[in-house]
Amino acid sequence: MHLVEVAPRDGLQNEPELVSTDTKIELIRRSVAAGSRRIEAVSFVSPKAVPQLADAEAVMAGVPRAAEISYAGLVFNERGLDRALAAGVDEINVVVVATDTFSRRNQGCTTEVGIERWERLAERARTAGLWRTVTIAAAFGCPFEGEVSQRWVAELVRRVAAAEPEEIALADTIGVGTPDRVRRLVTAIAVIAPNVLVRCHFHNTRNTGYANAWAALDAGAHVLDASTGGIGGCPFAPAATGNIATEDLLYALDRMGVGTGVDLEQVMATGRWLGEVLGNPVPALLGRAGAFPSSGAAPA
Repeated sequence: MHLVEVAPRDGLQNEPELVSTDTKIELIRRSVAAGSRRIEAVSFVSPKAVPQLADAEAVMAGVPRAAEISYAGLVFNERGLDRALAAGVDEINVVVVATDTFSRRNQGCTTEVGIERWERLAERARTAGLWRTVTIAAAFGCPFEGEVSQRWVAELVRRVAAAEPEEIALADTIGVGTPDRVRRLVTAIAVIAPNVLVRCHFHNTRNTGYANAWAALDAGAHVLDASTGGIGGCPFAPAATGNIATEDLLYALDRMGVGTGVDLEQVMATGRWLGEVLGNPVPALLGRAGAFPSSGAAPA
């Protein structure tokens, strides 16, 4: 399976203090050194809406480049795609929010308009040769409208799949999902869009994130998002705390013999460094508890 490291984008976007461009580039450099090969590095949204990510072009100008490394940028509109193309990203991630209320607060449009935007952006990105991910946000619940019907999410999957993305991601934006719902939705994507990779993005707000991640993999998901240190959250969703932590997820995957190509010890060290940079210990537990066995050897 594959991991997408999202700390530079989703991880830092909710921090109360601005993080320097050099620090963001160093975080990306450390992630690459640890073995991350897909990194959601930047967001091409309004600097007024998300000031933490206003330096997307400067970050992209400083990241280490290699053929095997793929950098993604979050894109909401045509202007964002223009910026992403100019900055030289390899992938775009376009978000379609599952409810109108959250969509208006997050993107200033209804869900229907969000789908239409995705269709236009997908066509342009295809022409430009970019990898295209569409993320259905609030797929497991909305902070304003409450429960989100699994039937409705399946319908959204059908709609967004028509634009032929390489990947469809389910995002538990506020951390309310449970393994049973995860299994059903991942299975539904495989039926509706069998030629599309399934990706999942979980928050550990209510301590179900890691169980959800394993349920997703067990149901056939191909890709998981994770954030070094477990930092992150959505600035438009009340109490949407951090993503699942890359190091904590890696520990479980490594112990179960699931290969990712990412070095656990290096990610742990980066998580501790992030805590120093941000002035607070990160939510990830492994940096405090340590790996087991301490040598990093896999269990017999």
